Amino acid sequence: QVQLVESGGGAVQAGKSLRLSCAASGRGFSFATMGWYRQAPGKQRELVATISIDRSSKYADSVKGRFTISMNKAQNTVYLQMDSLNAEDTAVYFCYYKSRWQTEHWGRGTQVAVSI
Repeated sequence: QVQLVESGGGAVQAGKSLRLSCAASGRGFSFATMGWYRQAPGKQRELVATISIDRSSKYADSVKGRFTISMNKAQNTVYLQMDSLNAEDTAVYFCYYKSRWQTEHWGRGTQVAVSI
């Protein structure tokens, strides 16, 4: 069973940076797409950024130019560098993984809180 372990969340002031990490482990891991979604209080979960096996990436318009997703395939780890954070980025960030067989998995989430 695949497990996703997130780290790197926290509380920062607006304009600062954070880096999230998500390490995948377990039997059956076969990377197709990994990435991050987020859910703010009272809102639906939304895409932040994803990266695929061919290293193509996708970003939400709200984070383009501020967030960068990357991966270390050898370590089955995906990173999200978040710069110029603002209050609208406050949310629980969930790691996401889709296998080559199209099964989807979610991490437990890590809180990011940005204060003005």
